[in-house]
Amino acid sequence: MTVLIAGCGDLGTEVGLRLAARGERVVGLRRSAERIPAGIEGVAADLTQPLPPLPPDTDVVVIATAAGDRSEAAYRSAYVESTRNVLDALERDGLHPRRILFVSSTAVYGDFDGGLVTEESPAESAAPTARLIREAEQVLLGRSDRGTVLRLSGIYGPGRTRLIDQVKGGTAVLPAEPQWTNRIHRDDAAAAIVHLVMDVDSPAPVYLGSDELPVDLGEVLLFLAGELGLPHPPRGEATSNRGGARRVDSSLLRSSGFSFTYPTYREGYRAVLAGHGVRHP
Repeated sequence: MTVLIAGCGDLGTEVGLRLAARGERVVGLRRSAERIPAGIEGVAADLTQPLPPLPPDTDVVVIATAAGDRSEAAYRSAYVESTRNVLDALERDGLHPRRILFVSSTAVYGDFDGGLVTEESPAESAAPTARLIREAEQVLLGRSDRGTVLRLSGIYGPGRTRLIDQVKGGTAVLPAEPQWTNRIHRDDAAAAIVHLVMDVDSPAPVYLGSDELPVDLGEVLLFLAGELGLPHPPRGEATSNRGGARRVDSSLLRSSGFSFTYPTYREGYRAVLAGHGVRHP
């Protein structure tokens, strides 16, 4: 049997490598197939266009796309059209995989004024980009009874060091008011995907993927400054509110048997910093 990764960027590639390490045959679709590492069979494909023939023994599909920029056109192309094209190709080739997982975002929830969100909370963000991600979810769940959506919070980890870079560069600003933020280490995000497609017999249609500790952004910035031995960032207006005012509850994912390697930002960021030669005292 074959696992098809539709979108072999950073996250999709990590998923594919983990599956290959388990002995699975993994085929990855990416525009620049030569950038897909050994262990994954790379196929050159533009997900926004009709796809080439898919492996006839495709058993699992992971759709892990990403928009090239923040425009509505880029999001519609990367999420809605790409998801339709993957489903069209499966239908065209007469394939019926037992699991199709779409990597979504907790951005679909919008602002909950600091409230807790679960899989049952209304996903009604007014942001156009979030609404397009939600539309892609509905495309999958409306066309397949084997679809699963994993809504990930802010991913950090190797190569995703925005907050660390802000603290190092002196551009970090502590929000004037509490600003909830939710995050997940890239490795835990990949492990959650592998878990849901390989280890859960009858998954729910939607899961939230976020670590166990929603936290105030200011606390994270102060923690990073301390770990780096740098002065505390100044307090002022928040420079960004992309995370929205909400706290993400990933209890359903954990109840399926999943355990986080990095249950909070502390363990995760210490691992990232260690990779940059920064050691915890």
